[in-house]
Amino acid sequence: MSNRGNFSGRIGFILAAAGSAVGLGNIWKFPYEAGENGGAIFLVIYLLITFLFCYPIMLGEIAIGRKANSDAYGSYTKLGNKRWGYLGLFGILCGVMILSFYNVVAGWAFGYFIEISFGPLLRETDFGSFFTNYVNDFWDNLIFSLCFMAITAFIVVKGVQRGIELASKIMMPALFFILISLIIYSLTLPNAMDGVRFYLLPDFSAINLQTIYSATGQAFFSLSLGMGALITYGSYVQKDQDIVTAAALITVVDMSVAFLAGLMIFPLVFSMGATPAQGPGLIFVVLPGVFQAMGPVLGKVIGGGFFLLLCFAALTSTVSLLEVPVAYLVDQKKLSRKLVVWLMALLIFVVGIPTMLSQGAVPAFSSLPFYQGKDTLTFVSEMFSDISLPLGGMLMSIFIARKWKLENMSEEIALGNSWYKGSFLESYIRVAITWLAPILLSAFFVLIVLEKFFGFSPF
Repeated sequence: MSNRGNFSGRIGFILAAAGSAVGLGNIWKFPYEAGENGGAIFLVIYLLITFLFCYPIMLGEIAIGRKANSDAYGSYTKLGNKRWGYLGLFGILCGVMILSFYNVVAGWAFGYFIEISFGPLLRETDFGSFFTNYVNDFWDNLIFSLCFMAITAFIVVKGVQRGIELASKIMMPALFFILISLIIYSLTLPNAMDGVRFYLLPDFSAINLQTIYSATGQAFFSLSLGMGALITYGSYVQKDQDIVTAAALITVVDMSVAFLAGLMIFPLVFSMGATPAQGPGLIFVVLPGVFQAMGPVLGKVIGGGFFLLLCFAALTSTVSLLEVPVAYLVDQKKLSRKLVVWLMALLIFVVGIPTMLSQGAVPAFSSLPFYQGKDTLTFVSEMFSDISLPLGGMLMSIFIARKWKLENMSEEIALGNSWYKGSFLESYIRVAITWLAPILLSAFFVLIVLEKFFGFSPF
């Protein structure tokens, strides 16, 4: 395993792991989830769940990877046994399937960047129809998604330090620069403060189970939990690194990007007099109208900047998602990294073609009779993200508590953290891993399966 590579230090690991967490989930999915679930109250619940619930699971995943110094399958096998290794394979499968649809949406973002910056998009009069026609155009989607996957593979093939870490050190600061620049502009628009109030002043009477359920699913998706990504990245962390602080900083960065994305988007939406509850098409249908109103020059600059931001965010995540199966094949099958990266990138791209065709291009993929008539993109997203990631987090918690043992986890976390053993944080992490995660995620898993497959919801 000596040739696996490592991150150069804590900053490299934090930026790479934060890049894994930061992505479309923060800038595309978080705003529309917040828009549909009450704005500020969704934000409050999301923040609480992320710190109190998801942080312990993230720390557990990183500790497993660093202790075993292996991919997700190898880590569970080495610290448990071959049967537990199947949990690692399950996480790898989730990562592969998530990347298959993630790359399609990333292709949309890349295409919109091209269409706004260099094309006729801002001259359209009906952005809803444009989006519908755009996602129905198989060849445009094929080209842009293929380009995005090729860029992802090019970064991953360079390895841990010269590829993943270097790209993250460039893209993460660029992402924050573009995001903050757009926030400053959005806050100067008429009626922007209405969007700020919607987003920052919570109505606690609006809390319901649907909001809690949506915020929990969003937190898992956003933080890349339950799919083996953080186990894989943890395996590249040196033993003297402080993973407690690193995990906290990753969580803070991820939450900050989601928070800032909302602070950027809702003032833009309210400045146009649009409703925030637009669903997944929020940024593709509503925001181009905002950019159009800015004028032909400023609209291209601001609109192009926004979708370039979305591309950067997506790329930091697609890199980590591709690294998960690559690490497995390099570690377990001793295959050439270069060969594995390009083969896996091609395979995952092909797996994503039904998703690419599911927005109206092919009726069979656009309405699945076994899944309440929903399209393939929705099916893959909900099956391998909303359902599988919380399940993976639950099973990982059981693995730590029942197989690897809490004391062994604490010993690993304490490396580089002399204050951790005997601290309040250690006690809380133990309770969260032993009781909170298994119980709450089990209930979450049952409820979401009942809703997605049988249409039953107590909400």
